[in-house]
Amino acid sequence: MHCEYVLDVPTDYRRNLAIVWLWLAVLMLLGAGIFSVLLVLARTPMIGEMIPFVDFFHTALVIHVNLSSLVWILSFASVLWSLNSRSILPWFAKLIFAVVLLGALIITFSPFPGSANAIMSNYIPVLDNQLFLTGLAIFGFGIGLQVIFSMSAMFKVGEAISGQGVIRFGLNCAAIGAFMSLAAFVWSYIELPVQLTDAVYYELLFWSGGHVLQFTYTLLMMVAWLWLSSSAGISLPLSPRVALFLFGVGLISIFMTPLVYYAYDVTNPYHRKMFTWLMSFGGSLAIFPLSVAVLFALLKKKPDLPVEGSAYTALFTSLLLFGVGGVIGFMIDGNNVKIPAHYHGCIVGITLALMGLCYQLLPLLGFDKVNFTLTRLQLWTYATGQFLHIFGLVWSGGYGVERKVADAAQGLDSMGRVAGMGLMGLGGLLSAAGGFIFIIIVIKAMTTKLHIKYN
Repeated sequence: MHCEYVLDVPTDYRRNLAIVWLWLAVLMLLGAGIFSVLLVLARTPMIGEMIPFVDFFHTALVIHVNLSSLVWILSFASVLWSLNSRSILPWFAKLIFAVVLLGALIITFSPFPGSANAIMSNYIPVLDNQLFLTGLAIFGFGIGLQVIFSMSAMFKVGEAISGQGVIRFGLNCAAIGAFMSLAAFVWSYIELPVQLTDAVYYELLFWSGGHVLQFTYTLLMMVAWLWLSSSAGISLPLSPRVALFLFGVGLISIFMTPLVYYAYDVTNPYHRKMFTWLMSFGGSLAIFPLSVAVLFALLKKKPDLPVEGSAYTALFTSLLLFGVGGVIGFMIDGNNVKIPAHYHGCIVGITLALMGLCYQLLPLLGFDKVNFTLTRLQLWTYATGQFLHIFGLVWSGGYGVERKVADAAQGLDSMGRVAGMGLMGLGGLLSAAGGFIFIIIVIKAMTTKLHIKYN
């Protein structure tokens, strides 16, 4: 069943606003890439010992995770939310961008003035200094405004459900997920006792909302998969109504959030377990049927044109990495590096989908100098590097190498452990190269003359 799952791009201020959001997303991903190179070097045998800075690994890890899995994705989501909103209050929409930009810049440069004191809390690790926390609060406040504005300016899907209507509904669902995630952060902040140690405090503060944020990212990936399927010229074996229903199913786990808070105190171990179970099982309710439909469609048709090939490659690699990450999640058996292998697979699957969608958006935004042949090479390079990175982590995790440590603390006292982490380092550097190629392609396209026909 052929249906165009594509969003019309407006030609008023919303297009220009989407462009500046895209600039922010790409530049933050560039910053994440720079820190990822430093991070991989810090964990690579023999090289890591040569870095002289105190606690360099953990500081780089905090900034890398926040830029690559928080700022980048939510900034790119704001590109889509801007295109999906009605043309109201342009001054307020621009003010929101300025707030988010300020927060993102503070986060990026927060390690440089002085002591970092990295705390490796899950989902949102932090530097326990005033500058970083201020930047994170400003960024969160700005995203909160963006989500509220997006929900207030959203289009109605209507009774005659089209492919575009499904895309709009999916983006609306993602906005609801982001709002619920922010509400969970605030709820946990209000409930948590202040006498907890810093490590425990931040872990509990970000645990619940962090899980909900992953559901939001998954909904965004589902939007990207639908859009990329149309760009690749493939027909998904599902109707718009079924696709819309899957987005509704994706909201089920998100709407369970208040119930968990009412059932268990934030400090109760069952509070944490409930969100873990929601992610393990609830997250697959919508994504599994869609992934099967996407895989079936991919196997039926090969792309003909470079632009179709780019979308096809993004779909295939995203599906592969996200699937691998999901499978690894069921292999976790302790506090070892299998955990970041699982997380990297899933988050990289999301990133690959957004990278592919970015390439499709550039011509629609007026940037028509995209080398779609090179984009396929970039996507495969990034995906292959991340696959090697993940495989090295799983290998090392089998030998008991702990997560969130570097240098001698990794306990690389056997050939198996050294080989696994060496493979991780090789894959990390290859994926970083793929990430930098993405930055080069996008920036080159966006710095050429803009061709826009205004209505």
